[in-house]
Amino acid sequence: MSELKSMTLPELTETLRAMGEPAFRGKQVFTWLHRGIQSYDKMENVPKSLREKLTQAYPLVIPGVARKQVSRQDGTIKYLWELADGNCVESVLMRYHHGNTVCVSTQVGCRMGCAFCASAIAGKIRDLTPAEILDQVIFTQLNAGETVSNIVLMGIGEPLDNLDAVLRFLELVNCPDGLNIGMRHISLSTCGLVPGIRRLAELKLQLTLSVSLHAPDSETRSRIMPVNRAYDVEELFDACQDYFRRTGRRISFEYAMIDGVNDHDWQADLIAKKLRGMSGHVNLIPLNDVAESPLKPSRRLPAFQKRLESHGLTATVRRSLGGDIDASCGQLRRKAMEEAQKGEDSQ
Repeated sequence: MSELKSMTLPELTETLRAMGEPAFRGKQVFTWLHRGIQSYDKMENVPKSLREKLTQAYPLVIPGVARKQVSRQDGTIKYLWELADGNCVESVLMRYHHGNTVCVSTQVGCRMGCAFCASAIAGKIRDLTPAEILDQVIFTQLNAGETVSNIVLMGIGEPLDNLDAVLRFLELVNCPDGLNIGMRHISLSTCGLVPGIRRLAELKLQLTLSVSLHAPDSETRSRIMPVNRAYDVEELFDACQDYFRRTGRRISFEYAMIDGVNDHDWQADLIAKKLRGMSGHVNLIPLNDVAESPLKPSRRLPAFQKRLESHGLTATVRRSLGGDIDASCGQLRRKAMEEAQKGEDSQ
């Protein structure tokens, strides 16, 4: 593994032992890396000889702030990070009464093709490494000067489409010698990759699983979410039931309200039927108006919420943050790509 920051503490310790260093150096270097040092020379308790060896063997790669937008409405901060290869991803720092939450990306682009999502417009370019996911948390904290206490994997990309890297990231961020953010403070959002959900169920991680449902019937869901053609909504509900049985963890079902598409009473009734016996809640999302999409925000959100609640379901409306800074997923990256293309065309 070429990235030192993608290594777990035991792996890093073994790497340093192979370089002739004592085992205790592993913890020292691991802790410094997770503090966000930008030069090995900052490791004050590590000998110069080791710092020089690490500089030669494992050059530090630091994301750059390509753009930063701060909401005047609620203080939400959106970052566009430039990676070592020139690609960009987004993260968002959101402030809540219970602490700061950072929303991180797991891929450069996305191949899931959901009709209402700006992230999928340019397709998937590549997966992020564990270190690139981790750096979004570390350098958001450092740039904002504030501690992050919660993480949501809900930015650009589908986490379960990059599951091995995501699982390693979770191990890294959970480590007491690193950022030490507990699993119960982490949410992972998926559009419904059933094999990934079943793998998470086997691992019994105590994170919060958020499933982007967006339609309870196969016909509607296939129209707006191509993943439904590979893993039908019935398979998805079955995997969710299994996840709940194995982990005991409540599932959050994300539901973007789309005018005339998924906001009918019969669809609310069907959601209630499918979630019967499962501890879960429905998080209704006012649709972001993406210029390239013909889909528009629903005018029936209050009525739909009331219909769900009439069945005894917990249905909440997601608080909209950062509306004045393109805070919905993929918008800032898309704008940067468009501007870069215009610059090339004008030359």
